[in-house]
Amino acid sequence: MKSGFLLALIIVLSVLTSGFAQDQSTPEKKDLVYKFNIMENIMPGTWRQTKQAFAEADSLNADLILIHMNTYGGTVLDADSIRTKILNSPIPVYVFIDNNAASAGALISIACDSIFMRPGASIGAATVVNQTGQQMPDKYQSYMRSIMRATAESHGGDTIISGQDTTFHWFRDPKIAEAMVDESVYIPGIIDTGKVLTFTPSEAVKYGFCEGIAENVPEVLKKAGFENYELVEYKPTTLEKIIGFLVNPIVSGILIMAILGGLYFELQTPGIGFPLAVALIAAVAYFAPLYLEGLAAHWEILLFIVGLILIAVELFVLPGFGVAGILGILFTFTGLVLSLLDNINFNFEGVDPAKITTALSTVLVGLFAGFMLSLALSKKLFSADTGVFRNLSLHAVQEKEKGFVGVDTNIKRLTGKTGTAYTVLRPSGKVMIEGKIYDAVANMGMIDKGESVVVVKDEAAQLYVEKV
Repeated sequence: MKSGFLLALIIVLSVLTSGFAQDQSTPEKKDLVYKFNIMENIMPGTWRQTKQAFAEADSLNADLILIHMNTYGGTVLDADSIRTKILNSPIPVYVFIDNNAASAGALISIACDSIFMRPGASIGAATVVNQTGQQMPDKYQSYMRSIMRATAESHGGDTIISGQDTTFHWFRDPKIAEAMVDESVYIPGIIDTGKVLTFTPSEAVKYGFCEGIAENVPEVLKKAGFENYELVEYKPTTLEKIIGFLVNPIVSGILIMAILGGLYFELQTPGIGFPLAVALIAAVAYFAPLYLEGLAAHWEILLFIVGLILIAVELFVLPGFGVAGILGILFTFTGLVLSLLDNINFNFEGVDPAKITTALSTVLVGLFAGFMLSLALSKKLFSADTGVFRNLSLHAVQEKEKGFVGVDTNIKRLTGKTGTAYTVLRPSGKVMIEGKIYDAVANMGMIDKGESVVVVKDEAAQLYVEKV
């Protein structure tokens, strides 16, 4: 009886101890997968976000970086920077091609450690073209062929020794990578000359340019061997969101309005104040994001600044409105337009005509709306009766009938007086009469310095003199 009770007690204690031990066991560690999306054309902004994503993945000690891609390409320079970042990454980088990995997208994909593709997706067509789809000169193609080969070669396979011959078996064939750029490359059974190579998912798997076909990200990770994982996705920083907001054509137009309006109201008020600050802030908000996006070059921003300087010189230094003012308006307008375009100096081969139209429309509408708005607001803001800034503008009129004149009336008494030429008059210069120096014009010919002169008349506050 006692032995039975003791046996039952031992069994119960064993079960409880086993359960407690299981509860105290260390939970299984999850793999950290960091996901980064490339769902638009490859631009300087893509490269900037790539650096941020890789830095965050490294700080989180991620086990894998997964690029979710759907792109038709973009700038080779930025794609090459991303490719280099991937090749040098200590964290494995996989890519899931969700539709397209064309041109620059193909280069980035080949740099990754593993490629997965959705059914119906494609990879290839890496010939360098401009934004109108026309093929660029061979120097661009040569560079692209080279980096495509080098990228494929970075994923080497096994060395095969057969007798006296040693061959290298490529994991990703550099010749196939080159055929994605050069239509003259011929690979038996894969591509004929005259065609640029593009792979479907099944073809990419067959020839070593895809590790698997999957419908979505979870299926990709399952096929890649990640069963127990935590997925962290890159989120654009506040700065990236602000840049994306500011490069919107509508916002660019509003900023142009603010620049023009600020300058206009600054001219309406004495000294330097709030309107100029608004214009400067709007100019920075207009050019800074375009510069970061690789659209606004240094010389385009400088062209805008020089234009403003020429306009200021025309308004405050030179009389009338002439060459400096016209050049200033032209430079300012050109700087604003070119900053919105992805041109190289004055070469517009790679610029989409639709973007040129958008840039011109944005600047023209912004300038016109800014001018009209400035005129409308100036009446309300600077009105003598109800204007918010009425104390900053001059409303009193100095009428001639009340004794106000805009010239020195004392020179009228100098008619008939004699003096000497203080400078050479060709025909204008300076003369000294009764110990004072006056501006004067020679009525006839030229008068040398030191010659005696007589004032023959004054017109519009100007003395006219002749030799005595």
